[in-house]
Amino acid sequence: MVKDHKNIRKDTLGKARRIVVKVGSSILASVEKGLNHRAFAQLAKEISELKHQGVEVALVSSGAIAAGMGKLGYKTRPRSITQKQATAAVGQSRLMNIYETHFSRHQRMVAQVLLTRDDLSDRQRFLNARNTLLALLELGIVPIINENDTVVVDEIQFGDNDNLSALITNLIEADLLIILTDIDGLCDADPRIHPGARCIPLVEDIDKDMGDKVGDTAGGTTVGGMVSKVDAARKASRFGIPTVIASGRREGVLHQILKGKQVGTLILPKMETLSSRKHWIAFNLKPRGDIVVDAGAKKAIVQKGKSLLASGVVEINGDFDRGESVSCVGPLGREFARGLVNYSASELKRIKGLRSGQIEKMLGYKYSDEVIHRDDLVVL
Repeated sequence: MVKDHKNIRKDTLGKARRIVVKVGSSILASVEKGLNHRAFAQLAKEISELKHQGVEVALVSSGAIAAGMGKLGYKTRPRSITQKQATAAVGQSRLMNIYETHFSRHQRMVAQVLLTRDDLSDRQRFLNARNTLLALLELGIVPIINENDTVVVDEIQFGDNDNLSALITNLIEADLLIILTDIDGLCDADPRIHPGARCIPLVEDIDKDMGDKVGDTAGGTTVGGMVSKVDAARKASRFGIPTVIASGRREGVLHQILKGKQVGTLILPKMETLSSRKHWIAFNLKPRGDIVVDAGAKKAIVQKGKSLLASGVVEINGDFDRGESVSCVGPLGREFARGLVNYSASELKRIKGLRSGQIEKMLGYKYSDEVIHRDDLVVL
């Protein structure tokens, strides 16, 4: 582990000029007391001060369902999709009204941005969303981003706003992701249950250093726990973006983080990063099927950066069309890569195992020599 945490933090965080801040429902609300207006006020104050210093901030905010619960008098989080959608519809306008009130005290405008996974899965809509958010930042407006819980269903949901915040870092090419939660950082167990839980100041390699050491946490108004925050940090790290997980209840936490103070857990990015497009392929698209490949094809893809050829394909699972996302599965049944396929499932079943020169004879046409070109293929 790197010993000089102080210098690492200053070097890594001091240069951030565009950041994504994710704040969870555990900071903004509780079942017992409802919405925490002091937390909204503090968040608006700190973000407004950062904006004044030239830092662009996109805020990913949970809280629509929590706000709706308070308005409807619910004591527990709704379970059915329709109840969640209705509660979010009631709560989202209230949530934005609160943000607008507190930011206006600092002469800052806010804009509501509601997204579903479909918005970021389609490449053109992804780029449209990016252009909108960048235009808002250029105008000095704070985008307040949330999943569109009013219309979302399981098939198109992000899962939680931790995941959404990681995807937003790629979308706007941010320099830093900050996840504000109700504990001091990334710990090996929930400190609210285990007093001896250890919070970790620095993670150099999230895959090697963490493993299964993270304890999950969740509350009555929340969806994500620590596991989802680690997953979000892992996604951000693949794009070359550091993540800080810290307590949103600590006054001045955003300023302290950007000054390199010892606050929360700093997770360093991967040395080998993905391009924006490959990050989109790996994390924004939902695979429509599996392609099982032989050991030789897997080795060529993982170790040599090669494309996937029909000769290495063993089995096809699922029903997908040309251009859709698929998982590449090795001989032991584990996914090791994802990519955009050049042939449909029905076509691949006819050409699997064939050499590239035999494809046209079998199909009567040929789109490409490769089943998945290396430019459209991401090793996970």
